[in-house]
Amino acid sequence: MEPLYNALSHLFSLQGLLLAFGGTVLGITVGAIPGLTGAMLIALTLPLTFTMDPIPAFILLMGMYVGAISGGLITATLLRMPGTPASIMTTLDGYPMARAGKPGRALGLGITASFVGGLISWCFLIVLSKPIANYSTKLGPFEFFTLVLLALVLIASIGGKSMTKAFLSAFLGILSSMPGIDKATGSLRLTFGFEELNGGLSLLPVLIGLFAISQIISDITNIDEKIDVIPVKKRKEMMFSLKDWKDQAGNLCRSSFIGTLIGILPGIGANIGSVSAYSAAKSLATPEEKEKFGKGSETAVVAAESANNATIGGSLIPMISLGIPGSVIDAILLGALIIHGLQPGPLLFKQNPDMVYTIMGTMFVANVFMFFFMIFAVKYLAKIATVPRSFLMPVILVFCMVGSYALSTRMFDVWTMLAFGGLGYVFERMKIPLAPFVIGFILAPIAEQNLMAGLMSSDGSFMPILTRPVSCIFMVSSIILLAFPIIKKYRQKE
Repeated sequence: MEPLYNALSHLFSLQGLLLAFGGTVLGITVGAIPGLTGAMLIALTLPLTFTMDPIPAFILLMGMYVGAISGGLITATLLRMPGTPASIMTTLDGYPMARAGKPGRALGLGITASFVGGLISWCFLIVLSKPIANYSTKLGPFEFFTLVLLALVLIASIGGKSMTKAFLSAFLGILSSMPGIDKATGSLRLTFGFEELNGGLSLLPVLIGLFAISQIISDITNIDEKIDVIPVKKRKEMMFSLKDWKDQAGNLCRSSFIGTLIGILPGIGANIGSVSAYSAAKSLATPEEKEKFGKGSETAVVAAESANNATIGGSLIPMISLGIPGSVIDAILLGALIIHGLQPGPLLFKQNPDMVYTIMGTMFVANVFMFFFMIFAVKYLAKIATVPRSFLMPVILVFCMVGSYALSTRMFDVWTMLAFGGLGYVFERMKIPLAPFVIGFILAPIAEQNLMAGLMSSDGSFMPILTRPVSCIFMVSSIILLAFPIIKKYRQKE
């Protein structure tokens, strides 16, 4: 009980509540600005947490996570511009409702659905994390290697429209993680004579480059774009009535469950969760309601927003229990754990249980802050999106450069950031997903470390992968997931 008490005492102290509230507000604000994402915000904030203790740092970062996923619905509804990828489905029905004179109603449905979806997934996080972590401590190195392999295959086969592009992204991420010291021999590899590469590429400049610099380059091409906002006048219509609770209860629970389940799958993300819940709601709707989808359906808004927020709790489950990130933001949070000297994965429960309880508690508190702040401040948040990009971009660029340089006080990290910024922009232009790259970059060293440990314990034999039941299940699942889309595509050609 002492770790729980320590976590709660930090969270409910004045500093903890201010960090949670400030992080949530920053996340909502950034999420409400088209082009700026939660991943970008958290990557930029990481350097600022270097001097903080791990628990306060994660209170801030978790607040940003919850706020950023929620904030995107504001511009999706009022501008038809999703602030984050998670709110893409909300534009289909939220914006038509706003155009029809019901912007407050559309926002109220989305905010309440986000709140409920977050709380339901939080319950799953509380219930499932520890049992999974306890079981995973019984797994050996071959099991963890095949689990990482399964995660990478899941990302490629489910998370993107093109499996080839997703695998290319994951391969390049794995390749980028290889410079430095070979874990098997202890010798240097792929350093190309650069002493700065002896310790490998630093995670932070890579993340800032991929998510911040690439977005700056993209926004510069649309720097003169004008934005018109639909005003929100009545706050009363934003509140759920008893009839709304009765009509939407089944939709809220079903969509939240779908979002949580999608979130658990590594690398899939909130946008896929909202698409899946939206599709399920449409298929189960009455013919009359089905006609409204895409034209201003209340059911559709509730389904999309409850699911995308539910993915937060779902994606935190594998991150906390197994050290496998469920989304891009979770991959950044996993990197934050490493930067703060903590061991992600099943040992986190044993070595740093107060951190686990802090993450869980902050998710709940941030959802409460998110609900009340968005209800009262939504009229003003929409105006933030009209701030000219020409004012924002230079400020963000300075933060990017300072954050990368502050990591090790060397210009090499700044050049690394710029190089990966260019790579991220090319990826975006070619529709190559970034999630497989980031998760491949972070998980490859874990996979390599476990594979080497397994081979040393088996005298160099790969047979335990097939003879050990759990690793065999993971390997077979990977092969099936890899083969299924290929077979399906082959049959379609016939």
